[in-house]
Amino acid sequence: MTMSASLLATAVVLCAVGGILMLTRPLTRILLGAVIAGNGINLLVLSATGSAGAAPLLYGVPLRRVTDPLPQAIALTAIVITLATTAFLLAMAYRSYQLTGTDEVHDDLEDRRIYLRAEVLGERAELREEYRAESGRTRSERARYRQEHRRLVARLRADRARQARGRDAGGDLWHDVLGADPEDYVNDQDHDRGAAG
Repeated sequence: MTMSASLLATAVVLCAVGGILMLTRPLTRILLGAVIAGNGINLLVLSATGSAGAAPLLYGVPLRRVTDPLPQAIALTAIVITLATTAFLLAMAYRSYQLTGTDEVHDDLEDRRIYLRAEVLGERAELREEYRAESGRTRSERARYRQEHRRLVARLRADRARQARGRDAGGDLWHDVLGADPEDYVNDQDHDRGAAG
């Protein structure tokens, strides 16, 4: 079995470019990366079959000269899966742009909150151990300990307040989860202006 070096190099470059694009934050770049990587993998599978052989006719063709149909079937299946993934990512990018004005993937707020809480609790435990390790604390040392403790608690409260401001849920399940049409946004803004005026 022989493999073309130019096809192999092209497949490797396509897979590398697709992988790099999929590691970015905008969904449109992730979409392009998935399509490019999918094409690179298809090219890699098809180039691994070797040179083209004779058509797999029922009679008159020796089996060793026939092209293996399995890689072609795998590539065809991969094309269909890539098409479905493309449609899904396009829908996600459109919905994200419709809701937030950008298609950038943001950090998960809950993960950030859990990480921050663990970090603050770790700092608080270190502060408590340091405070309890020595006896005979002076008034200024106790005041410094309380000030540091208040700073850590304020940091948690500030993060909770920022998360509460970041939630843009109106309470309507249909609009919050499934999404509103652009006309609904216009009608809601007109209704808000009429209520304010």
